[in-house]
Amino acid sequence: MTTLAALVKKIETKMSYVEGGNFNMGSKKDESEQPIHQVEISSFYLSCYPTTNEQFVSFLNARDNQEEKGINWVNLEGNYSGVKCGIRKTADGFECIKGLEKHPMIYVNWYGARAYCEWLSAQTGQAYRLPSESEWEYAARGGRHQNDFSYAGSKDLNEVGWYKQNSHGQTKPVGLKFSNELGLYDMSGNVWEWCADHWHENYKGAPKDGSAWLTGGDSSRRVVRGGSWNFFVNYCRVSFRYWNYADFRYISIGFRVARY
Repeated sequence: MTTLAALVKKIETKMSYVEGGNFNMGSKKDESEQPIHQVEISSFYLSCYPTTNEQFVSFLNARDNQEEKGINWVNLEGNYSGVKCGIRKTADGFECIKGLEKHPMIYVNWYGARAYCEWLSAQTGQAYRLPSESEWEYAARGGRHQNDFSYAGSKDLNEVGWYKQNSHGQTKPVGLKFSNELGLYDMSGNVWEWCADHWHENYKGAPKDGSAWLTGGDSSRRVVRGGSWNFFVNYCRVSFRYWNYADFRYISIGFRVARY
């Protein structure tokens, strides 16, 4: 029988300390990224990697693949364009597909990502959560150590990210490329990452304290950031904004966890 201590060790994720500071959020490249505005971020921790299949499978074995808003958290039968979900159901529970243990979790909706954070918090005694959109961008830029790169850690996406032109049509194990200035891997490319925020069409009225924007906008749609293995270069910019429906489970959307 797996002890609680053994379980915690198995699901623990390496976290990077993100020292707080001010930064100019947004860019002039797209209307959704405007107006550029200064945000003050409090210090927090962010997972060095997107949540992997081997981490998420422990959650499913503890909680099952529950329904929320009428849809299961994970599409275990996902096989779009030949890219499978990295976890499958067995007679005894759930298991990772061999070879995909270190790949980022995909086909998980926003509710499933949130539920994982809540479960992880209960198991570890730490308050895990999804990052706010502003926290995500601040961290992707390198926080107080940022170098004004277009991508997370480089001006050359090939150095730090997997995207449509170099991914060979699939997700990749996390951490294979270079990290950014904060030791964060795969912030540009590999998988889109759910954030806590409602989707708003632009930054007019956005919080300036780093908190998630949970008023107004469209709560049925949630922010995703970072681009992915099946999207082009432009989508992987640190300032690029995108969204999906909170109940949507897609071939290239995953998440990483944050905590104070």
